[in-house]
Amino acid sequence: MAELITVARPYAQAVYSLATEQQRLDAWSEALGWLAAMVSNPDVAQVVTNPKHTAQEVEALMLGVLGERASEDVKRFVGTLIENQRLTLLPFIAEQFELLKAQAEGAIDATVESAFPLTDEQKTELTTMLSKKYGKTVRLDVHDAPELIGGVRVLIGDDVIDASVRGKLHTMAASLKN
Repeated sequence: MAELITVARPYAQAVYSLATEQQRLDAWSEALGWLAAMVSNPDVAQVVTNPKHTAQEVEALMLGVLGERASEDVKRFVGTLIENQRLTLLPFIAEQFELLKAQAEGAIDATVESAFPLTDEQKTELTTMLSKKYGKTVRLDVHDAPELIGGVRVLIGDDVIDASVRGKLHTMAASLKN
């Protein structure tokens, strides 16, 4: 997967530069989100990767679903990806684009796994704590993960903050083995 991100990064950087220059970050973000969702769909992925379908058919499918979200630049971008057989990289390109956008906005994304649903107050408290720690605006993406038994696990970039019961049990078990 790391190599897919490496291949996707230059595309994301090029699109980000263009979107910044045009002051259309949100429009590009939306278009890339739609494109990434499309190629992540197994039915669409089957069409996109099937050599029986021409580049024109694949392009018509992709742009047809995008509709008015497909500016001329988006159309050219899709054409370039099809020509270079890189459509399947769209989820990685969209992800890298969003990271660049968040960096420019001084924001970071945090994925939070919680053993129990978090209240709005708990989310606000966690956001405040993480914002202080990282010195940036933090956007939470919260998921329930009952397998944690209790507590939370936070992923921000390469950082993992494991404050879960399961994580603590795992650490204790590992220390007992040594």
